[in-house]
Amino acid sequence: MTFTDLFWTSGEGLPLHARDYAPVGEVTGLPVICIHGLTRNARDFEDLAPNIAAKGRRVLAVDVRGRGLSAWDPQPLNYHPGTYAGDIVALLAATGIERAVFIGTSMGGLITMVLAAFKPEAIAAVVLNDVGPELSPVGLTRIAAYAGGASRFETWDEAVAYARRINQAAFPAYGDVDWDRFARRSFDEKDGGYVLACDPDISAPIKAAAAANKDGASALAPGMYPLFRALTKDRPVLLVRGAISDLVDPPIVERMRAAAPDMASVEVPGVGHAPMLSEPEAWAAIENLLDLAP
Repeated sequence: MTFTDLFWTSGEGLPLHARDYAPVGEVTGLPVICIHGLTRNARDFEDLAPNIAAKGRRVLAVDVRGRGLSAWDPQPLNYHPGTYAGDIVALLAATGIERAVFIGTSMGGLITMVLAAFKPEAIAAVVLNDVGPELSPVGLTRIAAYAGGASRFETWDEAVAYARRINQAAFPAYGDVDWDRFARRSFDEKDGGYVLACDPDISAPIKAAAAANKDGASALAPGMYPLFRALTKDRPVLLVRGAISDLVDPPIVERMRAAAPDMASVEVPGVGHAPMLSEPEAWAAIENLLDLAP
């Protein structure tokens, strides 16, 4: 399915981008806004977005600032969920969208929790993809170790090998074709080589936290239970968890259920952090949530 490129500007004038998928046929519900993870971009939703659009909903797959076709921030310490949530508020204003269903992968889920504090009336329903108000230090440490690291490779084989090395534990069943496709979502061709489609300085807040507190991983996800409780109040919420995820472990899931008893959840077998959401188990659960959402 084709999409159009949608551009808007942040509050301070930074050009930002999203892929805009038109609904197929009659409009059946509110738009869906998809927000990716820390080092990822809108391409992660290239399978999910057409499936949702085919159900009659407009889909906006966002490139968070510093990723994909969105501009890089000249002040790298702005790379944090509060800033990103402000960018989503600007997107809603630019498009005239008053309410939407939000799907947030990893960091995208944290952004959605912050948005619930900024603009709660805009959130009609939520999918949290392998993310919660607390995160395992095992996964956080792993992410902090590679964020902002190697970003350019001279050959395509090197780029694919990097994508495989960083993500192999999350997708142990992937073969060569899968990794090639995964890398195409991650890299851009530039100046005769291949570069990650994100600003290496997105890790600046993590490094600053490490310098100040000896715990850079905590900068990725401070305690967010008050925001989580607000997010999960009076709206459909679905948690999708990779069954072998190192970021959202079973004890965290149980604490999330205690804080939000009405939250639905599903596990994607054989997948870690984070499911692509096109897996049959994930898609079936998302379809169910969309049927419940306005």
